[in-house]
Amino acid sequence: MQNESVVLRVENVVKHLGGQRILDEVSLTVKKGRLKVLIGPSGAGKSTLLQCINFLLPPDEGKVFLDGREINGKSKKDLLWLRQRVGMIFQDFNLFDHLTAMENVRVALIKVKKMDKRTATHRAMEELARVGLADKPGLYPAQLSGGQKQRVSVARALAMDPAVMLLDEPTSALDPELIGEVLAVIRDLADAGMTMIMATHQIGFSSSLADEFLFMEKGRIIERGAPSELLARGSCSRTMAFCAKLSELSGEMGG
Repeated sequence: MQNESVVLRVENVVKHLGGQRILDEVSLTVKKGRLKVLIGPSGAGKSTLLQCINFLLPPDEGKVFLDGREINGKSKKDLLWLRQRVGMIFQDFNLFDHLTAMENVRVALIKVKKMDKRTATHRAMEELARVGLADKPGLYPAQLSGGQKQRVSVARALAMDPAVMLLDEPTSALDPELIGEVLAVIRDLADAGMTMIMATHQIGFSSSLADEFLFMEKGRIIERGAPSELLARGSCSRTMAFCAKLSELSGEMGG
């Protein structure tokens, strides 16, 4: 039985960018081992919310709590503590081009966790094996496919033993035939009880894993609920209308 303790709590977060109110008093709670999925149109604030949770973009107002501890965005100590415990997966991989796959995973273990090189190398190899890349440690990002690059970035995040993983459209930069290999890794993480928040348009996939969909529009969460409720036949939810439009578009594109 899953431990129902709250890992992450976001209270009334507000963020302005370029004079626009991008996030408008957003609140959410994530319990241990759960997957929350952010969906909604482009520009709804999904990526901004994930970056505010990790203080890559400090919130203008509101509070973020991790494991019951309120994060002080002005404290370097707090931010270091937070970022060691929150894994972030970006759309565009964010790998170091001059480092091999193994070195990309190892670098933070040495620099942040102060592991010795041998221990860090062993851990990096373990995480590459976990995402199906045990045979690719010596390859550089330029030698990897998009799906392989994203799996390296997942391995890098996992190596830090995160309390929660934030995934920002993790398959949006991938060719259709490569999406499945990244989704398979995410499914394995969910099955293993990793706590996650994921922004995605992969509705069919995420509806089978998520305990809750959070539908965002114009910087607010306007609808939330179990996928089975929001996507039920005959549902008049905003989520259902959005997902129907996505299906229509992918049908038009032959996907």
